[in-house]
Amino acid sequence: MEPVQQPPSSRPDTGGAVRVREAVLALTSDLVAIDSTSGTPGEAEVLRLVAAAFAGRPEAHVAVERSADGEPVALLVTPTGLDPRVPLLLFSAHADVVPVGDPGAWSSPPFEACLVGDRLVGRGTSDMKSGLAAAVVALHDLLPTGAAVALAVSTGEEVGCLGAPAVASLLEGWTVGAVVVPESTDGEVVLGHRGALWLTVATSGRAAHGSTPERGHNAVLDMVAVLGRIDGLPLGEHPELGAETVNVGVVRGGTVPNVVPDRCEVRVDHRVARGDVGELVAWWRDQPEVTEVTVDLDLAAVWTRRDHPWPSGLGAPVSARPASYFTDASVLVRSLPDDVPIVVWGPGDPTAVHTVDESVPVEAVVTAALRFRDLGATWAAGAAQEDAHRVL
Repeated sequence: MEPVQQPPSSRPDTGGAVRVREAVLALTSDLVAIDSTSGTPGEAEVLRLVAAAFAGRPEAHVAVERSADGEPVALLVTPTGLDPRVPLLLFSAHADVVPVGDPGAWSSPPFEACLVGDRLVGRGTSDMKSGLAAAVVALHDLLPTGAAVALAVSTGEEVGCLGAPAVASLLEGWTVGAVVVPESTDGEVVLGHRGALWLTVATSGRAAHGSTPERGHNAVLDMVAVLGRIDGLPLGEHPELGAETVNVGVVRGGTVPNVVPDRCEVRVDHRVARGDVGELVAWWRDQPEVTEVTVDLDLAAVWTRRDHPWPSGLGAPVSARPASYFTDASVLVRSLPDDVPIVVWGPGDPTAVHTVDESVPVEAVVTAALRFRDLGATWAAGAAQEDAHRVL
């Protein structure tokens, strides 16, 4: 293994490619070195590192949304002095990573980016610190040009997009023209993903001694009856996003074998392709044994139509499939006009996400930074043409 700070390169420095390479790999390494597991102080540390990357840059304005205890939960980098009516190209990333698990199962320290062959190994290399680094480096080059390009970074994405509402708040008053979420897509442009509806469903009974169950009412058996009808859920299908699904991920009921359980809960994960989830919630509430239904998470489905001209002009293949995961776009889409294209497009390797020895190809990270920079330049050129037409 060798440190990422010394990557081999034989590429000609066309358009500063060598400089971009060095910058994006160094920044990815610095980001991976921060343990930003969801819910830890490392999330705020990542935001501070990103903010510091633009410190002293008069072309950059960094706005921060903070929690009640003063810790940053989201930030937005925009061009200084830009008219908020000018449509922004927004890169939307997140700071947190999933837990490492057993560090001993890793072939290298999980929070130390290491080069292994042609891949960069470490927690977050694929999801999504390489994509975040690519967006930061691209923005560094674009801001001096006056391009209407912005970067948002949230916390808590891995546990339900908790910081995304703060991003939406920071975007109030701005005009967003298009969104790139630089998540793990192996360099393909992905047009969307299903939303998520997480529910806690409860049944209630009456406790009694286990030797005389007839004196009680068993909440677990009630839940068994409910789950036996789960095939009756009114799940739909989207022509592009695919079938809606349901997974019963958590079951809790009872305390000890010799007590009739008076409560049982399940936590359910629906992946949805519809806008209104009321029918699904109503199905659970209508089951005669169910006494309580709580909506824990309601994230919207995201889809940019396949014939939209913007994604096809990004210079990368457009995926035939949606992403299997959800992103912060599920929150942002609810505050954006319907015609704003949103794509998921990043250097990460989807097969390596959340795994032991998570990794990403080095060249994919470099290519993403260069493509994001080119995209911003194209965006700026298009805006300039529109301005010229308005003058004429």
